[in-house]
Order: sequence, then structure tokens, then C-alpha cells
Amino acid sequence: MSGILDRPVTGFVADTISFSNVDGPGNRFVVFLQGCNFDCVACHNPQTIPGHRPLEGHDPHHLGIDELLVRIRRATPFIRGITASGGEATQQPIFLRALFAAVKSDPALAHLTCLVDSNGATDLAVWDDLAPVMDGAMIDLKCFDPDIHREMTGQPNHQVLASIVRLHQLGLLYEVRMLLLSGVNDAPDLLRRTAEWLAAIDPEMRVKLIGFRAHGARPHDPPLVEPTADAIAWAADLMRGVAPFDICVV
Repeated sequence: MSGILDRPVTGFVADTISFSNVDGPGNRFVVFLQGCNFDCVACHNPQTIPGHRPLEGHDPHHLGIDELLVRIRRATPFIRGITASGGEATQQPIFLRALFAAVKSDPALAHLTCLVDSNGATDLAVWDDLAPVMDGAMIDLKCFDPDIHREMTGQPNHQVLASIVRLHQLGLLYEVRMLLLSGVNDAPDLLRRTAEWLAAIDPEMRVKLIGFRAHGARPHDPPLVEPTADAIAWAADLMRGVAPFDICVV
């Protein structure tokens, strides 16, 4: 095969973290890819949104697979796997597949799990192409209601929902993550409808409820409201009343 796959593949990388315990199971090496197709009101990393004209003071750079593997090898004794995040990792599918394939083909790295932390807004063909080289995906479901989702992200949610379904079919849906914003996407009826839809896919699905935190988030007018710990626990109990989900509250 000739063409792009014969040339060195580079990715536009916002940053890497050698050790993280919040980006999937265990300690993980995280690659934050530059560029996102959402513009979320609650974004904590708006500097990673632009794909080609980064914000002033932010200096993403192009990295080759070999350069990243050098960094990963240094961390290997201390990690369980690699997580590709962003921005939105699936905006660079060729690089993402090449990175995971390189990890899986390296005897010193092949034991590491390869996960994607994604907003889910991508073509299903991307998941099908990644399936042979990845171990799972964590999908952010901003809101089940399409109108509220568009208000929160600037984009519709049909691809997000379709991605959850396809990844489950592939046996690669590691977790659905739901960011709760008080008064925006936490209404009881909405949470119940969301839980019913998820339960129809897998009643024992892993679900992570994440309370919005204003610290580090972009400014918003009116200010976004943090849910209380009691409110998040209540949301978890409501969802468990629908199905025996494996729920984690953060």
C-alpha cells in the first residue's frame, strides 16, 4: 500500500503526562491531542480546542510516533496503560491508530492497555478502524437531550449516542462519563430518561458522574453552578433505581 501510510505519521500534540490516575484504570501515560469539534461551556482546557491556530501562550507541537514511544518507554515501569485524550483524540484518527498499533507491536509495551477518552462525536468507521488496536473508550455524554446538548457544546449529540451503541457492540465501551451542571443537565426526568436509554444498552454499564468544578473552567455568564455532593449522590441513586449500573461518583 502506498501513500500516506508509507510516510511517517505525526500528531498535533497539546501535551503529555507521564503519570495520571484519573484518565482510566490505574496509573496511565496520557497524550492530549490538539483540536476539538466541541466548544463546551464547561471546558477546562479551551486552549486545546483550536486545531490549527492555538491560543496565545499555548504551544502544541507535532510529534512522531517514535518520539512518543521514547516518552512512553521511560514511564512503562510505573504505568498500566496509555490514554489518548484532548482536545478530541478522534479528530486525529490516523495518528491515533498508528500510535496504538506501534504500542501493541512493541514487545516491551504490548502489555499496556490503550484507551481513548472521547466526546464520541466521530464517524462510526473511526471506532471500527481503531477496534483492533485499542482496549476501550471512555465516552463523555454531556446530555441525552439534543437541545440541551447543543447549548452545552455547540453541537448535536446523535454521533455521541451512536458511538456509545457501537462501542458496546464491539465490546470496547469502558465507561460513560456524565458531567453534571446544576440547573442545566441534572433535571430528574432527564436523568431518568438517560438512565433508561443506557440501561437498554447495558444495565450494568460503568457510569462515572462528575460534578462540575468552576476552578480552572472558562468564564461563563451567568456563572455555571457546581452541584453539591448530596446532589451528585442523589443523581447516582436515581440512576441506580433504574438499573444496577456500576456507578462511580467524582
